[in-house]
Amino acid sequence: MASLHTLSKGFPGWVFFCCCCCLPLLLTSSLPLKGASTAHHACRLRKINFQQPYIRNRTYTLAKTASASDTDTDNRLIGQQLFVNIRENNRCYMMKRVVELVVKDVLLAEVKNQYPYVEQVAQFLASLTSELSGCQFLGKRDHIEKNLEQMKNKMEQLGENGKLKAIGELDLLFDYMENACTDAPKKGGNKKKN
Repeated sequence: MASLHTLSKGFPGWVFFCCCCCLPLLLTSSLPLKGASTAHHACRLRKINFQQPYIRNRTYTLAKTASASDTDTDNRLIGQQLFVNIRENNRCYMMKRVVELVVKDVLLAEVKNQYPYVEQVAQFLASLTSELSGCQFLGKRDHIEKNLEQMKNKMEQLGENGKLKAIGELDLLFDYMENACTDAPKKGGNKKKN
């Protein structure tokens, strides 16, 4: 206690303490690199989120019910076109933004009571975006915003059928979100030998 009292009276003592004790601790701790590691981990979901049979079945049932009424087979809202010019480490962020758009503008809009399981699926998807709240893009946002804008424009251009199409493609949204935001299986695990 006496040594602390002595240190607190003399400023050079604190400087010595910080340099000799605190600085080595900070240097040896495993802090993530700026931006890279923290953003990557924030853009990950647990695989178990997508393995719950009841929510998978409800999502697929809702999609199947809506797609039965969708006569437009020429347009697709959810697909590989969302990832054009998007680096792989930004795909989860992209899917987070797409899910936010679909939940807000489609599922929680006027279609709430028209289809079975809309509320449960909307709550599930909203919980995923909540888990990804720390997920940020890495690099330039231009391509992400452009691809999102194209999707919004296509949905608006299709009118009510655009919302119907978005609901009918919830199964695709579910799968794309799972693929983009969960850890990918190890490469080379199932390769066939020649």
